[in-house]
Amino acid sequence: MTLHINEAEVREVLDMPQALKAVEEISRKQATGEVVVHPRRRFELPGGGFFHYMAAADYSAGFVAMKQYTFARGKVRFLVPLYEMATGDLLAVIEADYMGQLRTGAASGVATKYLAREDSRVAAIIGTGGQAKTQLEAVAAVRKLESVRAYGRNASKLEKFCSEMSGRLGLPVTPSSSAGEAVRRADVVCTATTSSQPVVSGADLAPGAHINAIGANHAHKRELDDEAIASADIIVVDSVEQSRQEAGDLIIAFHGDEICWTGVKKLSDIVAGKTSGRTSPSEVTLFKSNGIASWDLAAAMKVYAAAVDKKLGRELPLWKAAGEA
Repeated sequence: MTLHINEAEVREVLDMPQALKAVEEISRKQATGEVVVHPRRRFELPGGGFFHYMAAADYSAGFVAMKQYTFARGKVRFLVPLYEMATGDLLAVIEADYMGQLRTGAASGVATKYLAREDSRVAAIIGTGGQAKTQLEAVAAVRKLESVRAYGRNASKLEKFCSEMSGRLGLPVTPSSSAGEAVRRADVVCTATTSSQPVVSGADLAPGAHINAIGANHAHKRELDDEAIASADIIVVDSVEQSRQEAGDLIIAFHGDEICWTGVKKLSDIVAGKTSGRTSPSEVTLFKSNGIASWDLAAAMKVYAAAVDKKLGRELPLWKAAGEA
């Protein structure tokens, strides 16, 4: 039986604490080789659109998932098919917009847990979309934030974002007049924009800050300037292979110097204790997130199990023989 699980049902069964646990667990498996990840690939479509696909396999759990999504005419459509290894059965087809927002936020939450200072109290968020909301939610789940400063180019969206997130997090989220104003003296900085040019300058970063940069995933796009990258004592990514293809923040700042890549660490190795993260309060740490399929697989496994338990979703009549009921 193949279940179709829609966006509303995903929202019903998956929340940030579950997503954080799922991403952290699968990161440990990735470090041991139990989980294998295939990086994102793209087809460029006529009219400036894209078709993206990436996949991951969890050999210990026995599941494989692929994330597929299109961007065309300003719309994005996300889908995650989940397969069982032992039978080859397609267990579920999951609508994955909200699931993707949660897993991306959760990854930054895990990175913040392992890299940000324990006494981090002030966060800055650049961007006011759905991804920005889950970024803040995840950071607030792993650190005892006292305040958040936010910046976005659209003033009305910024005001609405601050009001909504203040209520959701139970702490003051206030608008800033510029990205620099938001970032200065912040302990944790998150960038979740569609900008192709830097929105954060290294000159504005405080000593000991932690940065989650999640918006740019094309080789020619970046959210952080050269100084911001140069100021990072520790640079962490989700996948070095994928980052070398599409992490514009790093590709542009490294200026083709291969030596720069030798010091880049993987989040999975830090979570599993195979390599060190922050070693002093004054270090600036950076997590450059591109988004990898293991996170989608981890979330999809949680969603499928919960949907089956709650009898959600609807059966799709795939591969049924003619006349079969």
